[in-house]
Amino acid sequence: MLKYLISTTELLITAAIGVGLILAYIRLSYNSLACRVSCIAGICTGIVTAAVMAYLKNFTKLIDTMISNFIIFTVSLGMLVIFFLFAALRKKLPRVGTFVSLTALTAVLASYLLYALPDFIGYPVTIWLNENGVFSTNVLFKNIGAVLGGILMIVTCIAVRAGTVRLAKTAAFVIMTLALSANAVRQMTVIINVLISKRWIRSNTVLFNIVKFSTNHADVFIYAAMCIALLIPTALLIKSARAKEPYDNPAQKRKIKKKHIVIRRWSATVAACLVTSVLCMTAVKAYVNKPVELSPVEHAPEIDGNICVSFEMVEDGHLHRFGYNTESGKEIRFIVIKKPNSSSYGIGLDACDICGETGYYEKDGQVVCKLCDVVMNINTIGFKGGCNPIVIDYKIENGQILVPISGLLEHESEFRGRM
Repeated sequence: MLKYLISTTELLITAAIGVGLILAYIRLSYNSLACRVSCIAGICTGIVTAAVMAYLKNFTKLIDTMISNFIIFTVSLGMLVIFFLFAALRKKLPRVGTFVSLTALTAVLASYLLYALPDFIGYPVTIWLNENGVFSTNVLFKNIGAVLGGILMIVTCIAVRAGTVRLAKTAAFVIMTLALSANAVRQMTVIINVLISKRWIRSNTVLFNIVKFSTNHADVFIYAAMCIALLIPTALLIKSARAKEPYDNPAQKRKIKKKHIVIRRWSATVAACLVTSVLCMTAVKAYVNKPVELSPVEHAPEIDGNICVSFEMVEDGHLHRFGYNTESGKEIRFIVIKKPNSSSYGIGLDACDICGETGYYEKDGQVVCKLCDVVMNINTIGFKGGCNPIVIDYKIENGQILVPISGLLEHESEFRGRM
């Protein structure tokens, strides 16, 4: 659950801030009818197009993600330049400047949604494909994590908009410009990366270093957006503290006091959302990604060319790990676990065809792949398919599981060395 909460936060936080700022600036700078139509058009276009993109990504091979991002970012940067150009011309060309700048800003808003939402919309499909079944606790919790992340981002977007509309238009414009510009820098580095990768331009030391930095420090742009968003509650609190509005009667005084209470509440909401997002991307992420220690390899005797595991050693229903040391110094590991409500056992290598020798661990009564975090159906261990352990030969005699050493040696190449 936490994994998808984190990934949703990282995926959507920049879009949530950008969309909130754009919606607020449109509300402050354009007439009510135009801003309503523009906001609705931008949001609907972004969401619908993102849903189509999600479908094409998950169920067809028509989408090249690198090319699609290149197109989205190129259009977004072009619209951003047009917005700033015609926003500056609004005094000289009121109608044209207003219409073109508003349209361009709406396109930027839609591009934010189009880039961020397809992967989020596709999470249920991704989760389903990585699990053994649709109806399971693990699938439910992962979807809950994604939903909670989505709710956090929606609240962040609403709070950013509500806080920004309470600022002066100039302050809102400055904060929006800073946020959009920071994201534009990231977009330009992605565009350069695509141009080099597709060999549409020649690489050089400067371009290589730019792409290398942006790839290795992608979080820098996310944190930059959040730091810029923190200017909203800061500016609101300063405005609220310095405000000395005149009033003629107690009713007006209460109204003014109420207004500043609302300002402080939205300031707190923006700050709380940003702090929660930072905690998800740092402390929670560190907790989720902490290394999992595999259980120690247990000793089982070697008799007549077999590893002999007695039923008593594995009768408790927990995951047990055994191994054989080869002449080359490798340790070929296999696992044994008694299947629930059964007298049979799940037996296989401590490795799979997909994830290699990273191994499996037991968590809350379930067997989990250490590398990809996929939960195994214990009843299917011993059968081929998916991330299940590689099937090995064995036989059961006289209350023992006999695993032929010759059969283990056939899989020696799956193991690089001792873990």
